[in-house]
Parts: sequence; structure tokens; C-alpha cells
Amino acid sequence: MTPPAEKRILLGLTLDELTHEVMALGMPRFTGKQIAQWLYDKRVTSIDEMTNISKSNRELLMAHYEVGRSLPVKSELSKDGTRKYLFRVRSGGLVEAVYIPEKDRATLCISSQVGCKMDCLFCMTGKQGFKGNLSSGEILNQVLSVEESASLTNIVYMGMGEPLDNAAHVLSSISVMTAPWGLGWSPKRITLSTVGVRKGLERFLSETTCHLAVSLHNPFHEGRLALMPAEGGMPLEETLRMIREADFTGQRRVSFEYIVFDGVNDSREHAEELARLLRGIPCRINLIPFHQIPDVPLRPLSAQGMELFKSYLESRGYVTTIRTSRGEDISAACGMLSTKEQMAGASTSLSR
Repeated sequence: MTPPAEKRILLGLTLDELTHEVMALGMPRFTGKQIAQWLYDKRVTSIDEMTNISKSNRELLMAHYEVGRSLPVKSELSKDGTRKYLFRVRSGGLVEAVYIPEKDRATLCISSQVGCKMDCLFCMTGKQGFKGNLSSGEILNQVLSVEESASLTNIVYMGMGEPLDNAAHVLSSISVMTAPWGLGWSPKRITLSTVGVRKGLERFLSETTCHLAVSLHNPFHEGRLALMPAEGGMPLEETLRMIREADFTGQRRVSFEYIVFDGVNDSREHAEELARLLRGIPCRINLIPFHQIPDVPLRPLSAQGMELFKSYLESRGYVTTIRTSRGEDISAACGMLSTKEQMAGASTSLSR
């Protein structure tokens, strides 16, 4: 078999896919399982480290494949312990992962796309436009290549991009993450956040038992549409219908994310409609302080206003939290660090 011009990546392949690939090269079926163990259990960074595979077969693999691990190109550490990582992916684009330590949790927020199509008014990633989907391997590389990888307790797909707009690769990465031959994580340690993408949401609800977080931000159609153009293609009420029809009877949870903007979505009317819309759905509501981003006419609500909004929802029986702002001293808002790095690169190019 003639080696390809660009080597294929092993990281991100499922056990079935690995088995298919090695058999196509004339290797024994069991080699697929050996490679899965080296990739996901022993976490090697090169094929040459796979020492229970014969040297000739390692050389054959190296002619066609590479592991696909890459270290972050930059990281920034906040005074509160939050660390933001910047990864360069195969296309040349930049994506972010954020490590968030808490008392009994060590969470990594990971990206699924370079840029984003959703163009939410409040999101810096959307200002970059859409540059491409991450492969399953590029998603998993974030989990395996941060300094704190061995101590992580939770993964959230809440970084750059809309995960369910890249459903095939995201679901494949979840499969690897939760499989006994993969990373062996419980699905209850994984949460995926979405604005609502019909086909992707259908697959996520039926193919996984991971937790779901819905980016809601305004309970009224026109108000949500002004903040989130995706509301036009997948109205919130359709997303809620799908959630009501899904099985959340076990330990699986659904939560709703609500960034509160001063004078935009913070009125008593908004709180009442939010309570009405979510009636009958066992859920948690996470109120999120807005991280200001450049050239966007939105302002964060005061701490007092956040507490009032929370109190009303609690009075209607909803478990409601105000998310603590983390990493504000290190460009914590999603997309800020990658945008800053892109602008620095563009500035350097122009000065030459």
C-alpha cells in the first residue's frame, strides 16, 4: 500500500475503526485492541512507544499514520487557578480549552469547532466566523494534553463552536471517552451545551446518556432571535419539546444556561415567561454573569439584579444558581484568547 501524502491520525478512532484500519494493512485483528490501549489507557504520543506491536508492524503503521497528539501552543493562568489553553489544530486554526478547579471537581471545558456558525451576539467565538469542525482526535487531544489531564473529574463541551453542529465527530469523541476500551469515563461526568440543533440533538439524546445544557438566554422568540440567530432555524419551543420527550428518568440531567444582560432579558416579565416555559421539566437554571466583549452593546447585570432574578425563579420551585465568574484576568470569555492571538499574528504579518 502506497503511503499517503499526509499521514492519517489514530487518535479519535474507535476500536472498530482501528481494527478495520490494521486489517486493511494486513495486520492481525487484535492489533486494533492493542493500539486502543496504547492511545487511550497508556496515552502514548508516538507509534514507536507501542512496544507489544512488532517492529515491522510499527514501521508499517508509521508509514501511514501518526498518533495525533499535540501540546498546547500557549496557556494563561488566572489568579483563581483557572487555566486557559490554546491549541493549534491540523487546519492551522486555534481553539481553546479551559481548566476550572473547584473544591471537589476539576473540570475541563473543551472546543468542538474553529470559530462558530451560530453568531450569537454575546459570544466572541461567533465574531470569528466558522473556520471548520474539529475531528474526534482534535477534541480528545485537548483532554489528553492539558497539564491537569490525569486529575480531571468532569468534561464540558462548552468551548468554541456549537457541538451539535459537529455531531458526528463530537459523538465519536464521546464514544471513545466513555468506552471501556477508551478512556472509560462515566457519561455522568460529561455535559454538552447546545443552542439547539435538531438532528444533532436527536442523535445526542438517543445515542448518549451524558448531561445536557441548553443555552437559553431569553424566553421570548423575538428576544432570543435578536441574541441568537439559531432561534430562527430551531425555535426554543421545539428544543423543549424534544427534551420533554426524551428519557431523563435516571441520573441524566438537563440544565438551562441564562446569561443575564442589563435591560435586555432581566425583567420580571422575562423571569415569569422562563418559569412558564420550563414548567414540568426537572432541571437546574444556571444564571451567568456576562463577560464584556469588545464592540457589543450588552452590559452585565448588577449582583443585586442577579439575586432578584434568582429569587423569583426559586420562588417558582426551580433550582437556580448564579455561576461564579472565573478567570476574568485571563481573557476568560470563550474565544477571547484565540481572537487575541489571531490579531497578534495578523499585526506581525502586516508589520513585515
